Amino acid sequence: MATIARLAGVSPPTVSRVLNGRSDVAADTRRRVEQLLREHGYRRPGAILPSPRIEVVFYGLETNLAIEMMRGVQAVVNEHDLGLGFTEVPADPSARQRSWCDRLLTQRPTGVIIVHSQFTAEQHAQLAAGAIPLVAADPNGQPTQPVPSVSAANWQGAVAATRHLLELGHRQIGVIGGPVESLYARERMEACRAALEIAGVPLRPRLARTGEFSFESGLAHGSELLSQPDPPTALLCANDLQALGVCKAARQLGLRIPQDLSVVGFDGIDAGNWCDPALTTVRQPFRDIGAAAANLLLALIAGPVPALTRVELPTTLVVRDSTAPPRS
Repeated sequence: MATIARLAGVSPPTVSRVLNGRSDVAADTRRRVEQLLREHGYRRPGAILPSPRIEVVFYGLETNLAIEMMRGVQAVVNEHDLGLGFTEVPADPSARQRSWCDRLLTQRPTGVIIVHSQFTAEQHAQLAAGAIPLVAADPNGQPTQPVPSVSAANWQGAVAATRHLLELGHRQIGVIGGPVESLYARERMEACRAALEIAGVPLRPRLARTGEFSFESGLAHGSELLSQPDPPTALLCANDLQALGVCKAARQLGLRIPQDLSVVGFDGIDAGNWCDPALTTVRQPFRDIGAAAANLLLALIAGPVPALTRVELPTTLVVRDSTAPPRS
């Protein structure tokens, strides 16, 4: 620690404050110290024991996803006599106060699973400097930082959904994608586009929209697409909430599902099975993702770093009542 302090031009207590996630360190100083800690491979002394628990960090707690993933994590950590906790990071940055990294550095869990791929380089550096193993468990994409991760096969799922509609005989197929800044939303959109082009049914620009992963977005875009003079006979949606919004738009326009319109979602949330008609969807293995992330994290904790640090689990097309052949 004294060597790092000398190289950084700071005092050893300042290095200690960085390692402990204290907020009373200037941002430039923190980055300089963290960089030196990484370059010199600093790890905390073994006498400083972590808390025997795994912490799961959620960005914006989504009930269905969170519960299923926590169940998967819990099934694994229970076998190893570890505790389990969770931290919710508000989706709205303005609502965030003290950094979740700072809190975890103070609490020192055995390891962290973060259910989101968009954590920052600074957050990654903080946990790395504090020698807290980290795994990203994002069902939807690949993390922006170089950390071990578990996700679901977005491309495979979107292709399967598109082929399902094509096999039913649909040729007038529309797509409502997710936010353009989301890599996994783009992946789902491009997978749909590629599957349609290979089938000789290119996606027409007037039948493609992008929006938020929300019921309201599906309702708005669905109303617009279905009000066209030559509307689609089927719609592929970026997630189940969008699909439920499309179903409401169809009902408001006097359209029947699936007789007049087929609808496919993505995720496999419980609400999709409860609606009428039940929603055809691409199910993500949330519980399996949680279990795989926990196993990967425990492998990191045991050391050395496992050979496989990027796990992608398959999705499953679940065909229900919201899809049918188009009217002849």
